[in-house]
Amino acid sequence: MMHRKRIRPDTLIAIVVAIVEAASAQAAWGQGPCEQIAAACQSAGFIRGGATAGEGLLVDCLEPIMRGAAQPRKASKPLPRVDAQLVAACKAENPAFGQAKGSRSERENPSLASPPPPAANAPIPPSRAVSDRATRPNIVFVLTDDLAWNLVQYMPHVLAMQKAGVTFANYFVTDSLCCPSRASIFTGRYPHDTGVFRNTGKDGGYLVFRDRGHERATFATSLAAVGYRTAMLGKYLNGYLPPKHPPAPGWTLWAVAGNGYPEFNYNLNQDGRMVRYRDKPADYLTDVLSGLAVRFIEQAGSAPFLIEVATFAPHAPYTPAPRDANTLPGLRAPRTPAFDAAPDADAPKWLLAHPALSAADMDRIDVDFRKRAQSVLAVDKMIGELQAAVATIGQASNTYFVFSSDNGYHMGEHRLLPGKMTAFDTDIHVPLIVMGPGIPPGLTVEEIVENVDLCPTFTELGGAVAPASVDGRSLVPLLHGQKVDDWRTVALVEHRGPHDDPTDPDAPAVRSGNLTTYEAIRAQTSVYVEYADGEKEYHDLTADPHELRNSFSSLSAARKSSLHETLEAVKDCHDAKSCTKAERK
Repeated sequence: MMHRKRIRPDTLIAIVVAIVEAASAQAAWGQGPCEQIAAACQSAGFIRGGATAGEGLLVDCLEPIMRGAAQPRKASKPLPRVDAQLVAACKAENPAFGQAKGSRSERENPSLASPPPPAANAPIPPSRAVSDRATRPNIVFVLTDDLAWNLVQYMPHVLAMQKAGVTFANYFVTDSLCCPSRASIFTGRYPHDTGVFRNTGKDGGYLVFRDRGHERATFATSLAAVGYRTAMLGKYLNGYLPPKHPPAPGWTLWAVAGNGYPEFNYNLNQDGRMVRYRDKPADYLTDVLSGLAVRFIEQAGSAPFLIEVATFAPHAPYTPAPRDANTLPGLRAPRTPAFDAAPDADAPKWLLAHPALSAADMDRIDVDFRKRAQSVLAVDKMIGELQAAVATIGQASNTYFVFSSDNGYHMGEHRLLPGKMTAFDTDIHVPLIVMGPGIPPGLTVEEIVENVDLCPTFTELGGAVAPASVDGRSLVPLLHGQKVDDWRTVALVEHRGPHDDPTDPDAPAVRSGNLTTYEAIRAQTSVYVEYADGEKEYHDLTADPHELRNSFSSLSAARKSSLHETLEAVKDCHDAKSCTKAERK
């Protein structure tokens, strides 16, 4: 008599799962890339006709995947993970696949003023993405928070980048404030086109950036569409809440904090999962970001990658890594000619009201400057770790490293307590240093460049096409030492103020400079400012390099008229072509 062996339930389940997986794999083998994406959506529970319940195959799954956009808020199921190369191959096969007429947000709210999605080149299929790996460079972008030029001297890896690469001597930000500047970096657009002028409220912050559709037209979405793996680590935009808000489209890896300014006791949204970090030395945020970035590099595989590591350092409260808390003893803030300088009689009213710095003010400034210098030591160490990781995977000669800041910072100049938001060079003139393939070592570029240029630069380096809405221009020719005859001669700065939201981490302290609204143009040898209250300011930087004397009244009528016309023209430009024309007047 034969004895039958009973199969245990867990073994039976495993056999069934294996059969299903094998069948799925066999089915996928015979499917094209678009069919595979549709199958992934169906496997995740999305169905035709399910939009009312938030599980519609088209609007809740296919459309967000193909557009590189977030799901509609009503979506009841998470998107399945679909490789960016598969999406690129599907777009090459059928550019209209999964695309309804207009995005869901536009159909539900036609009044939303949204820029067009990135106009990409014909996306590359997976096979070409792999074969192009050696020729399609990686990009590592380190963006610091409130870092002024006077801190670079404490960063040996950044100084080494200057020797090995290019320094942009005249790089400026569209506003010396976090969100407007970062919005310009992501989109390549001026604040008058992004609509992001503040960190909070109806004209600022993450919610305005998201609701105006800008997340769908960034350098990340453009590069992801052509097969890049992308990582966003650290600080995103003010108002982003890790427990509440999802990762933005276009990013393969997402590890973003909300209130990371103290460097300890923060949450990271890591691909939709909340991870809490405490107060141990290993939880120091800059070090955590470095570790995440290194792991992303080590897992690079065959696809090119872009990483943005956006540190909170050296932003207040200026927290150094515990290992660096006792370094640089006795360091003081620089005593430039502008330090505690009395404003001249023609200075704008907002500046005339500031009294001289007291001894206590100066002591506090010195302590804060030393802490800022200590805090960037960890940023510099991180850069070294990222360079080592890239070298380990054999990509050192195929990777661009980009170092910059979202804005500068004044500390005692013009009698101002620590802060930003002015049109002085301390606040708008920040580092931009790049090293990588084809860049001549030790090169200094004198042309006027601005943070609206980073988006088109990154996309061109990656072989993608920048969104058609960008106002900036690619820096690639300048990176490689080429001259561009029609380059801009002025940079536009747009600021709205005063700022009075006490919940804003950048809420200006008393006597730090809380200006009214202004617009400015910065040329190589001058800066011109028009304030909303009618006042005007002009500094000849050749005769007055520290911006101590307002010489507007001494200008000829023709010169005053020319400056005003140029400012008006740049304020009214809305794409690269019109901005290029306006910026050369």
